[in-house]
Amino acid sequence: MSNVGSDNCVVVFVKEPRAGQVKTRLARHIGARLSTELYKCLVLDTFSTLEKLGEQLKVFYYPESAAGRMRKWLGEKYSYVAQVGGDLGQRMKNAFVHSFDEGFEKVILVGSDLPDLPGEFLREALDALESNDAAIGPSSDGGYYLIGFSKAGFLPEAFEGVPWSRDRVFEQTMRILDQQGRTVFVLPQWHDVDTESDLDRLRANNQDTCFRQSKTLAFITSNRRQIESGRRAKCPRQTQ
Repeated sequence: MSNVGSDNCVVVFVKEPRAGQVKTRLARHIGARLSTELYKCLVLDTFSTLEKLGEQLKVFYYPESAAGRMRKWLGEKYSYVAQVGGDLGQRMKNAFVHSFDEGFEKVILVGSDLPDLPGEFLREALDALESNDAAIGPSSDGGYYLIGFSKAGFLPEAFEGVPWSRDRVFEQTMRILDQQGRTVFVLPQWHDVDTESDLDRLRANNQDTCFRQSKTLAFITSNRRQIESGRRAKCPRQTQ
């Protein structure tokens, strides 16, 4: 899986799959149990893509107390590091600092709920860091699904003063990078899986792709009746 001696590192942010702590927006509609089980599938499919890169993978997990449970779930083949910091920006900044301190020259950070992200986007980001300070992949909700830096181009300020979980995260991050004179490679837009419409899109866009064999789509298909039932049950409240 890992490319021994490589200067590249792929950092993956993963939360412990606990009901009420993951996919909370989806949980309002399909329930905490289903959304948590779905999250597990999203993570496993994301790792399936990441492993094909053949680069060093580092799992930065949250919360700090979950170390043993994360290893039991995902296995011993990855490196595990606890996320450290008061907010998402601090935790991401610290993950880059940690990885560069270990000697890596190029680091990309991705979330764990990108099950159908094309692997070529990841390779493109790493390749782009040969001649760019940063690489970033905008998501359709206004955030970003990937950010990467070369060691020489790393900018900690990119993670400071940004209103996380808002629809202008990508825009504001790009502004900071531009103001600091960083060269940035922008990847194609992609999609997180946070809402019911994201589930619909995921299913519709992958009817004729290899992703149709994924754990995520198998879970959605096998639980479609419960998902639809949860959606209908919430509709009256949404229209009040």
